[in-house]
Amino acid sequence: MARTMRIQEDELQQASKLRDEAATATEFRKAMTVILMAKLGLDHNSTAELLGTSRCTTFRDRLDIRNQGDPNKGSWGSRRRFTMSMDEEREFLLEWANEAKSGGVLAVPPIHAALVKRLGRPIAPSHTYRMLARHGWRKVQPDTKHPKSDHAAQEEFKKTL
Repeated sequence: MARTMRIQEDELQQASKLRDEAATATEFRKAMTVILMAKLGLDHNSTAELLGTSRCTTFRDRLDIRNQGDPNKGSWGSRRRFTMSMDEEREFLLEWANEAKSGGVLAVPPIHAALVKRLGRPIAPSHTYRMLARHGWRKVQPDTKHPKSDHAAQEEFKKTL
């Protein structure tokens, strides 16, 4: 047998307030989802049929009303699948940053190889590229002119060609 649904009084008050202040049809529907279930005793299936939505939408609408005052709830955000925490990634990239500061040119394959060794399992190269982008590393294009080039001599050469 299914569990009985319990709608708290504060949840019903929030739904009534949202119904009165609704600016869009979506807000009104969310409020009516909770009100119909609380006052008429309808289940999710009946409420969904009455409002013309899916059963899952009624669950989401009720959850939105319940978590309305809490900004941390109801947002997907964040990294849900990761191999290292941000601090561990920062620590891993620190040795490479020191090498880059001393004038060394860094390539991704050695960084990727070190990351695979540290994790102890193979990972896609895109994982390394995303990690570098996450920490603000970027590709630096080489200069298009030689350091010993003389701009005036080049212009003179063009004129006498």
